[in-house]
Amino acid sequence: MNQEVVSLAQHPAPTRSFTVLLSPTRRGARLARLLTVAHLGAWGLPSESAAHIVAELAANATVHGRVKGRDFQLTLVVNAKTLRIEVTDTRGDRLPPGPGAVKAPEGDAENGRGLLIVEALADHWGVTPGPVPRKTVWAEIGLVR
Repeated sequence: MNQEVVSLAQHPAPTRSFTVLLSPTRRGARLARLLTVAHLGAWGLPSESAAHIVAELAANATVHGRVKGRDFQLTLVVNAKTLRIEVTDTRGDRLPPGPGAVKAPEGDAENGRGLLIVEALADHWGVTPGPVPRKTVWAEIGLVR
């Protein structure tokens, strides 16, 4: 399911959104990042921070939110001066720590820093449970125009 919507009626500035279902694999996570860069570029928006955030959230969806036979969903929404990134998976029973509760891993661990990166790059982020069996991890970035 690929969907792009441009709405001029609700906001003076164009509202754009893009939603896609992706397989919960490393390839799906990579595609999420590539699609983000492509869409933001086509919309004339900066993509570097968003690409890093999507990469981390998509990787978490494929590792911690994976359920065999169920895809994860990437949604990008631009409203006025904000880009909202949402990654939804079907493991609502496994909620990550919320903003401010993310701890750095011990020692030289090779993983466990993804949400720290999201916290550093996003203006706001959080976790929205449901509807069952899903959860959505989202991040917002302010856009300077």
